[in-house]
Amino acid sequence: MKKVFATAEKFAEIAQQYGTPIHIYDERGIRENARVLYKAFSWNPGFKEYFAVKATPTPAILKILKEEGCGVDCSSLTELVMSEKCGFSGSDIMFSSNETPEADMLKARELGAYINLDDYTHVEFLNKLCGVPETICCRYNPGGVFSVANQIMDNPRDAKYGMTKGQMKSAYRDLMELGAKNFGIHAFLVSNATFNEYYPMMAKQLFELAVELHNTTGAHIDFVNLSGGIGIPYYPDQLAPDIEIIGEGVRRAYDEILVPAGMDDVRIFTELGRYMLGPYGCLLTRAIHEKHIYKEYIGVDACACNLMRPAMYGAYHHITVLGKEKEPCDHLYDVVGGLCENNDKFAIDRELPKIDKGDLLVIHDTGAHGHAMGYNYNGKLRSAEVLLHEDGTTELIRRAETIDDYFATLIF
Repeated sequence: MKKVFATAEKFAEIAQQYGTPIHIYDERGIRENARVLYKAFSWNPGFKEYFAVKATPTPAILKILKEEGCGVDCSSLTELVMSEKCGFSGSDIMFSSNETPEADMLKARELGAYINLDDYTHVEFLNKLCGVPETICCRYNPGGVFSVANQIMDNPRDAKYGMTKGQMKSAYRDLMELGAKNFGIHAFLVSNATFNEYYPMMAKQLFELAVELHNTTGAHIDFVNLSGGIGIPYYPDQLAPDIEIIGEGVRRAYDEILVPAGMDDVRIFTELGRYMLGPYGCLLTRAIHEKHIYKEYIGVDACACNLMRPAMYGAYHHITVLGKEKEPCDHLYDVVGGLCENNDKFAIDRELPKIDKGDLLVIHDTGAHGHAMGYNYNGKLRSAEVLLHEDGTTELIRRAETIDDYFATLIF
């Protein structure tokens, strides 16, 4: 059974004060998790986490992470501006974009962010647009497949991101001629990996690449960015990755590959989103209808516009019926929203306690890629966000959209 991070009484209080549906975040859990991450990589003096803003682009959340020593990973002009407004600048920002518009790149250059080039042609694009900074990063795509114990986890060769090894070497040489002095390597190979072997295995590949690039081009490798990919256990019986084991595995690869090559000054960066925030957010929704036809349906006031992962990916999100945690799960329901789309379902054939109209349901693990992926189909309005502080008080950190907001860009 998954645990919720607040009591049923507290959730009922939040629903009464702010309404439903609503996304809620646990400040205590966010801070504690950030500290555990930093401890796991404390062996590397230059370690820094660049939180993936795309996962939860909410200023109050970004400010908490800033207080815990994190930077931000941005992918667009809007995310750059939001980060700037939250006090991030310079080396606290990693700009990882693809098919990048000129305005986005210019803003990243203005802020002094680390720029992570996604393609070899972007070397010329960047230089003509605003010049090459002294520190620059390039994104690597090894091609092939990424497997663990003969099990294929993902297919980098099918991904649109990154450069080949040959392009990385050419990019480094060109960038040095244009004035670059320090280089970073970045790669993202697997999404939501809950096994501890992923980061150490990827680190080994990138560390070997770092040595090869240094030896063949003479470039000084300043940092290796392991990006994101560490997952969370969405299912109640699924084991969570152990960040201490992961950090130790990366350290062993570092000592085995980089230290003997005289590259023991390389800093380690991460760009975690789901791992940092996923378990520390939930979607609170209320049962408003029930339907009995060929199946049993419970209709809630949230929909895929509030959380699209189940509709988009068929993703599992655990559901707790508040106040009925100890009751038997002897009813089989589809839990659905009100969109005019049949995939608007938070759960299909899910065994749950008997649900009555008015019951509050917690949909777990929505702290990352939850509210952020919301949209306005059917004229649905995006919900509010609330922060549950460590002292038990709550704060509205994003108000709910109104009809006036929805109409604001329309020309009648």
